[in-house]
Amino acid sequence: MRDPLIKLTDRGLYCAAGDFYVDPWQPVDRAVVTHAHSDHAVPECTHYLTAAPGRELLALRVGEGADIQPLTYGQPIVHHGVGVSLHPAGHILGSAQVRLEHRGEVWLVSGDYKLSPDPTCAPFESVRCHCFISESTFGLPIFRWAPPAATMEDIAAWWQANQQAGRTSLLLCYALGKAQRLLAGLDPERGPIYVHGAVERCNAVYRAAGVPLPPAPPVLDAARGAAFERALILAPPSAQNTPWTRRFKRPVRGFASGWMQIRGTRRRRVVDRGFTLSDHADWPELLAAIAGSGAERVLLTHGYAQALARHLREQGLDAQPLATRFLGEAGGEEDVHQDMSQSPDDVSPDSDDTGESDDLQDRPESPADERGPR
Repeated sequence: MRDPLIKLTDRGLYCAAGDFYVDPWQPVDRAVVTHAHSDHAVPECTHYLTAAPGRELLALRVGEGADIQPLTYGQPIVHHGVGVSLHPAGHILGSAQVRLEHRGEVWLVSGDYKLSPDPTCAPFESVRCHCFISESTFGLPIFRWAPPAATMEDIAAWWQANQQAGRTSLLLCYALGKAQRLLAGLDPERGPIYVHGAVERCNAVYRAAGVPLPPAPPVLDAARGAAFERALILAPPSAQNTPWTRRFKRPVRGFASGWMQIRGTRRRRVVDRGFTLSDHADWPELLAAIAGSGAERVLLTHGYAQALARHLREQGLDAQPLATRFLGEAGGEEDVHQDMSQSPDDVSPDSDDTGESDDLQDRPESPADERGPR
């Protein structure tokens, strides 16, 4: 029997034939990285390969001095006899699926992905393969997303109601990917939009890549004593209940995440309003992507892998969970490289000190935390 093209090791997903890793969770010599969220991009690898649109985000994550080779979507290369190409995953800017081909066998590593429309990144591309290593963050039938446009309308109505009440709208969202998707769907004519410094660093990379975003200056660029009652503020979850938020009088707190579809999540997050918006595939999208791959074997990582694998086996597929350290939607909250996490935003509102450290994304939260006791 032929050895599998990819094996799970203590450092991550390893392709022995090509002698490289895909999204390793420890520093390695050669890493193929699907995208720049911290549960997929570890610093201090010797060499990186990533999709060209995500090159600068990966540099922001792992350090500007890192050896990062950008690869155009669909461009094939061969390394030690293994064909490698990257294909759009639709997750965030520069996210990619990794296609590996060796001796007539094709494996595909999805990284994180979604099929729903997103103006800030290339759309998901279906890729045929023999074995599909797919994420399963939201791998339960209860997870079915409303159209993104409908969710953006809900956010706009919430913002307008808060304005009428004279209160600031503080919308918590992951700084890389989710914040830019929200910005792209907001109408700046409704009122001023401001962002946390961690969001602004990512916005700058998106704008440099040609992604159109409305004006959204950092909060600290606002005039001292500025009133934010009509404003919508985008900030990472880590900013909640820090001195940074004290500049907003009686803010109404919202949270945009796929986990908001689960009852009780809003209460545990201590927010006033939850908006279900995810950069991961829901149940129908997971099934569609797996069917579109034509894979005979499916390995499922992070999230509700057991439940989805059971469903796929009932449909006649060879499907098994694969225990990795990827975090799914919680990966949007991970701590970051020190160079990326330095921000002047989390200090006292009356201080000019810029020596604080506010992580680009929060500490991880597992799906089990959202399900509650079982």
